[in-house]
Amino acid sequence: MKIVIVGNYPPRKCGIATFTENLVNAILLGNQEGKDNIEIEVIAMNDTNQHYNYPEIVKRIINENDKKSYFKAADYINESGATLCLLQHEYGIFGGNSGILLLGLIKALKIPLVSTFHTVLEHPNFHQQEVMKSIASHSSRIVVMCSKAVPMLKNIFDVDAKKINVIEHGVPDFEELLKPEPIKPKKWANKKVIITFGLLNRNKGIETVLRALPMVVEKHPEVLYVVLGKTHPNVVKEHGEEYRKSLAKITKQLNLENHVEFLDQYVSEKDLASILSLADIYITPYLNKEQITSGTLSYAMGAGLAVVSTPYWHAEEVLSNGLGRFFDFYDYQQLASVLNSLLDDEGTIKELKERAKNHESRYSWPLVGNKYRQLIINVTKNAIQYMLEVNTAPKIPPFSFKAIGRLTTQMGILQHAQGIVPFYKEGYSLDDNVRAILVSQMAFDRFHKEKYQAYLTKYLSFMLLMHREDGMVNNMLSYYNQITEAKLSEDTFGRSLWALGYLVHTARNDSIFRIAHSLYHSSIQNIEHLNHSRGLANTIFGLFHYIRKFPDQIEQIDKLTLLADKLCQHYESHSISRWNWFDAEITYDNGLLPAALYIAYQVTHNDRYLAIANEATAFIEDICFDSDHLSLVGNTTWSNSTKHKSEVGQQPLDATAMVILYDTQYKTLKKNRSIELLKKSFLWFFGENDLNIPLYDSQNKGVYDGMEEFEVNLNQGAESNITYLIAWLIAEPYFRKQG
Repeated sequence: MKIVIVGNYPPRKCGIATFTENLVNAILLGNQEGKDNIEIEVIAMNDTNQHYNYPEIVKRIINENDKKSYFKAADYINESGATLCLLQHEYGIFGGNSGILLLGLIKALKIPLVSTFHTVLEHPNFHQQEVMKSIASHSSRIVVMCSKAVPMLKNIFDVDAKKINVIEHGVPDFEELLKPEPIKPKKWANKKVIITFGLLNRNKGIETVLRALPMVVEKHPEVLYVVLGKTHPNVVKEHGEEYRKSLAKITKQLNLENHVEFLDQYVSEKDLASILSLADIYITPYLNKEQITSGTLSYAMGAGLAVVSTPYWHAEEVLSNGLGRFFDFYDYQQLASVLNSLLDDEGTIKELKERAKNHESRYSWPLVGNKYRQLIINVTKNAIQYMLEVNTAPKIPPFSFKAIGRLTTQMGILQHAQGIVPFYKEGYSLDDNVRAILVSQMAFDRFHKEKYQAYLTKYLSFMLLMHREDGMVNNMLSYYNQITEAKLSEDTFGRSLWALGYLVHTARNDSIFRIAHSLYHSSIQNIEHLNHSRGLANTIFGLFHYIRKFPDQIEQIDKLTLLADKLCQHYESHSISRWNWFDAEITYDNGLLPAALYIAYQVTHNDRYLAIANEATAFIEDICFDSDHLSLVGNTTWSNSTKHKSEVGQQPLDATAMVILYDTQYKTLKKNRSIELLKKSFLWFFGENDLNIPLYDSQNKGVYDGMEEFEVNLNQGAESNITYLIAWLIAEPYFRKQG
């Protein structure tokens, strides 16, 4: 059988690369022992602007921020004849926020995926949580190196516990690596060597050891503290050697030059084994409890060093039962006391070294490799069963007005939020408040709860404030009740008439009906002046609902026909070869334009409207669907006949417009394909999108404002939340009927 491993690989210098190489060798070792033959290929992750002379086993590379290379890698794996993909996951080695670009690869795989998680966080941010949840949901099995990770994956990331295997971090055969016997450097002669090793970053906590040393060397002047390792390349990229220089400064300030040695080098495994064999005590002074795996800890114990550590998760688990000594995070005085206690008692150091070595001998790389082999063979032989168990279908959450409630004041609904916090400085817009009228009434129609009508009255009150005597509307109002936008917007006018028409159609409360009816007739006199496509389309929706209430109103049908004809004229004047659209550019709310003609056809049965609606829908569909998911026109650059769409800046209102389009298309044509595309459009909110990550925030019951190139925009404004809820109210019954 053949497997493909995705992860870092030497000569790239980092812990994941070393781990992957050792794992490959350990798995291949089983082939020599007459076990099932496993062929391995590696796809190596490349950090930006770096080039490595990889060995032959590396068949492809993925440049971390090159989105396309992830999809190409997936195609390669699917066509390689491999029966399983083994992923080495660490957030920092993949591109995009929290490694989000990796999701494109794993989603495209057609073979079982087994994922090794090198980091599991107790308090992940949104991107970290959703990326790991997605990887876990696509994985047939997950490997962690610490049993504490099992309940964390289950409780924080919703992972089925039966998926999770605990396979400890492997350690090399140090006796073999120590041939010939290493020679102690002259500086280390007659010294008690304490060591910390690995790539340097601020979380290493080296300064805690340095501040403890004066109290140690005063009592034990023979102590030498060795800091082995280069600065982490990502740290160098962002901050240079700032951290290393700060450590050198502390060393000088404390007069420790004769007791501290910095070895700024990345050493081979054989050289590392030699250095560790000459040391007595290993310290991991990490500052962060959330470290689920430490390769350096495993190596130090395998090398037979006495271990002193802060109580991060991996250390707590491995050093239980007296296998090491602990000191609290940042507590250099406690560390000094622990070190002095050990150095006072050579017998205790010797005992700890022996116990550490005996413990880690159970986790030699050949034994760890055999566990991985057994897992790989089991998953491969039962591939069909495991693939069926992988459940990646999004779940539709219950309807919730929680985010709307956060943004609503006594005045109306605020436009913007920073994160989930309402941002009063940006004030209010009528656009958002008329959408809020629409969704409140839709929710009341569906659930018959008075709270939705209470919300509606606030938004309708705001509309009364912004409605002008001439029947037009103002849009923007500051928090201090100042009109801040003098220019009249046809979009806003159309959205207002849509909301009013819907209230006339569906309002059960007589007072609300009468206000809506009055405002509707005050506004309708202005529709002859509408010229922009979106103003026309939104207004057609308002007329449609009014006619639903009063189907004998010929004057209203004539007005709808007037606007639908204008929209058709837009289409006919802009439509050219391969550009079947209403304007010279494709911008926002695109699905509403053909949707307006579908509902106009429902009223008039004018074949011209239907023909153009069908043509325009096919055109926008071709642009906005990427194989299996919705890929909207982003707002950074609008699309035209000579310029491809931007995928950056995709927004929830555009996904909702597509839901509305396919709802109107289905109600017009009664074709099941419309339902399937409606569902795909709605699932954009739940990860069926270009970033493969949901925009719905399950914790706060809100929706994020959009998708950027490598991440989600984490603000949750009114437009995003309202349009999502409108889409929910339209789409959810289609999913329910299917169930």
